[in-house]
Amino acid sequence: MGGVIAADWLKIRGKGLWLLVLVGPLGLTAMQALNFGLRFDYMKERYSGDLWGGLLDNTALFVPMALFLGGTLICSLMANIEHQTSAWKQLLALPVSRIAVFASKLLLCLLLLAVSCLLLSGFVTALGLLFGFGASAIPVYGILRIGFLSCAAVMPFIALQLWLSLAFRNQALPVSIGVICAIVSPFTTTLSEWLPINWPYMAWTGPYRLYFAGAGLALSLLVLLPGAAHFARKDVN
Repeated sequence: MGGVIAADWLKIRGKGLWLLVLVGPLGLTAMQALNFGLRFDYMKERYSGDLWGGLLDNTALFVPMALFLGGTLICSLMANIEHQTSAWKQLLALPVSRIAVFASKLLLCLLLLAVSCLLLSGFVTALGLLFGFGASAIPVYGILRIGFLSCAAVMPFIALQLWLSLAFRNQALPVSIGVICAIVSPFTTTLSEWLPINWPYMAWTGPYRLYFAGAGLALSLLVLLPGAAHFARKDVN
């Protein structure tokens, strides 16, 4: 298993995945830099009681969209490494189980998403300090929660994207699903909170944040089981 992960780690070098991991949180932070920077006096007055909370709330609105789109691209690009080089037969001919190959891809996707969430926390903290919100008032839990709880809630989508990306050589279907989810996610929050597409946002707001994060992790297991089973039986080219 360790050898498979090491091999996958080497494969993603120079493929743009690490750039994607950086661009996502950097883009979200840049949006808030413009949002606050262009109307700083207004935003400072509006959130005078909790400047850090205002920054986090404004950032959190776009985190689900970034996770849907970023998760789609990470899964698709990682699977496409094997599809483009037609390396599946050589890879699966090795004395390694298909489940181990699937698990390796999954773990690497999760690692990349975790790094991206950590970068988001760091960039948002730096932005708040740059605006003079005060180091003593940094909401450490909130800053970590903005990325990681939403990431936990989006896990069913990541599991589905990885399944589809590995199953289909043509990435049109998984990428289309990801783009559609990213586009519509800001407009579905008025619908039932128990729609999975709303869970990344609900994991940030409301009184049941941990429930939605936990529900995301639980549902992701239900998606991963048939996904791994399908990959283990599927013929590859």
